[in-house]
Amino acid sequence: MLQYERFFLDNGLEVIIHPDHNSKIAVFNLLYKVGSRNEVAGKTGLAHFFEHLMFGSSANVPVFDRALERVGGSCNAFTSPDITNYYMTLPASNLETAFWLESDRMLQLTLTEKTIETQRKVVLEEYKQRYLNQPYGDVWHHMRDMAFLEHSYRWPTIGQRTSDIEEYTQDDVWDFYKRNYAPNNAILVIGGAVNTEEVKQLANKWFGPIPAAAIRSHSSQKEPEQQSKRTREVNYAVPTDALYKAFKMPGKSEKGYLEADLITDYLGFGKSSILEQRLIKNGKLFASAGAYVLGSLDPGLLIFSGKMEQGVSAKEAEQALDEIIGDFLNNGIPEKALQKIKNQGEAMKTYESIQLINRVMNLAFYANLGHPDLYWQEFEIKSALTSDEIMERAKEYLIEEQASVLYYQSEHK
Repeated sequence: MLQYERFFLDNGLEVIIHPDHNSKIAVFNLLYKVGSRNEVAGKTGLAHFFEHLMFGSSANVPVFDRALERVGGSCNAFTSPDITNYYMTLPASNLETAFWLESDRMLQLTLTEKTIETQRKVVLEEYKQRYLNQPYGDVWHHMRDMAFLEHSYRWPTIGQRTSDIEEYTQDDVWDFYKRNYAPNNAILVIGGAVNTEEVKQLANKWFGPIPAAAIRSHSSQKEPEQQSKRTREVNYAVPTDALYKAFKMPGKSEKGYLEADLITDYLGFGKSSILEQRLIKNGKLFASAGAYVLGSLDPGLLIFSGKMEQGVSAKEAEQALDEIIGDFLNNGIPEKALQKIKNQGEAMKTYESIQLINRVMNLAFYANLGHPDLYWQEFEIKSALTSDEIMERAKEYLIEEQASVLYYQSEHK
């Protein structure tokens, strides 16, 4: 168990302190409960757009990065469908600088027309370079659009299309900021060589005066139950075919999520996995293969994916994958194999906890799910799952009628 203290400011900001005096630094992590799932069609990509805007200037900070670098700090951020997360590392003696910088951009970010247009160009260039001009770069545009018909998971975090980004108005940007960048929509976690009482004082000093916002409760469109298999063929100038096969599964806080996670661990994680042994080591169709879950808050996807050997079609490869899934559903997981993947999970959790930044982020992520202690509760529940419980869920999820399959086909064949 990680030691931490948790409290709330009057304006709703959740603050978690994780002292670690073996460290010489402090990690300052601010999670906003907003991601691409909080967007609406036609104005997609705003959550990611704000990740860029937040590193510009605010009322008292001309250049965010420069002010942080002066005190020996560094920073970064990422956007997912469910959250936007900002983090800094800096000498613990300069911790107040992080409070100043982060509170200033929460309260009074610079959103002039010039700032918006500058970042618009940056994001559009990123869109083109990483998603349109990169081999296999638009996979998740296709997969999400096919697998989700109603839910806002149907577009990637970068945005559904470039025209959405091109058409943001200054009012769109201001409205998104006012609705989402507020203390009552955020979780602040501070770890490292910090003093608990000092952190409480700094949190009240810098974030306490920021008013809460009228946060609109997010109600995602409920995704209708899938009744038949969905497929899509696309043809691009890529080296080889690729296959992506997705099945519906529960959200991260729902029953059945951990079983789905263990299914993919068994079938597709590591060199000893079933997919690796049968498709790569002893097969001739796949050059690479894996299985994983997306880990989304709302019901999401369990994914099988792989790239084919030269000249092999994605449809041919799917048949080989389906044979493995069928054998798994018929034969189950041997207890020895199940214990092995549980041991691997425990080892990974131990390794993950070595780094201060991982501990701080996990406290934030699980607080966002409901409580920081869910991090350990989830691990205990997962460790206790039996083969029968996992297979019961596998037969519920791995149904062909609920599959969405992308055949990403090479034009070079």
